[in-house]
Amino acid sequence: MSVEDESLIGVVERLTYHSAKSGYSVARLKSSRHRDLVTIVGSFPNIQAGQTLKLAGIWREHPKFGQQFQVSQYQETKPATITGIEKYLGSGLIKGVGPVTAKRIVAHFGLDTLDIIEYSIERLNEVPGIAKKRVSMIQTAWDKQKAIKEVMVFLQGHGVSTTYAVKIYKHYGDESIVSVTNNPYQLAMDIYGIGFVTADAIARNLGIAPDSEYRYRAGIIHVLGEAAEDGHCFLPYIELTEKVVERLTIADHQPSPQVLTELIYVMAMDEELVMQGHRQH
Repeated sequence: MSVEDESLIGVVERLTYHSAKSGYSVARLKSSRHRDLVTIVGSFPNIQAGQTLKLAGIWREHPKFGQQFQVSQYQETKPATITGIEKYLGSGLIKGVGPVTAKRIVAHFGLDTLDIIEYSIERLNEVPGIAKKRVSMIQTAWDKQKAIKEVMVFLQGHGVSTTYAVKIYKHYGDESIVSVTNNPYQLAMDIYGIGFVTADAIARNLGIAPDSEYRYRAGIIHVLGEAAEDGHCFLPYIELTEKVVERLTIADHQPSPQVLTELIYVMAMDEELVMQGHRQH
């Protein structure tokens, strides 16, 4: 049976479950391709009724809840109808806009509403009953949503799964892009479930050089961690160096054992690892 991703487009009708900590969500989606509402399951940093989503994933049969669409990647798109825009704005996604305010805004701007908020938000002052303080609140909330969207697009564009992208955003927030770009190997230290192999793949996708000191340091810690999992309390530095060379060697690069050995000593001085005894010659 093929497990290739299928696509699904629809509007979130209601949210059944959402974990603020992990982003794990269960929601009901209205799709033109299906008569009944579709259950979608996956990781989302912020999901609300009214959002129009383009999803990639696979169909699965849950023994208790029936057919579900397991989401692997997603992209939010703009609602295309007046009703969709009203529901999107009034869903609680944008702080300061409830159903009544959403109805007023959409009644004034129609299908141009989201473009007005995006590019000329000061025009919300034209809407009867919306004070300047409320407009400022809406702008802050809209910018926050835009930042989340930019982070998700960036991470998914560099081979990061939706599940990990949500975890990364939950940990680093608006600094996600900067943090991941500067040192993707830190992900293996900070994000549960992301190990060295995943971080290394992300780093390669981002164009991080294979001889980056960040990569070497992460490789050393990774090899020591594997040894600990195998029951070892330590590794002789020569064996450690050999294992790191083996782990970090790829088609177009092989680390220098001498460079790694020197780095091990630097890391010991920085108290990133503990060394005992003296270097053997």
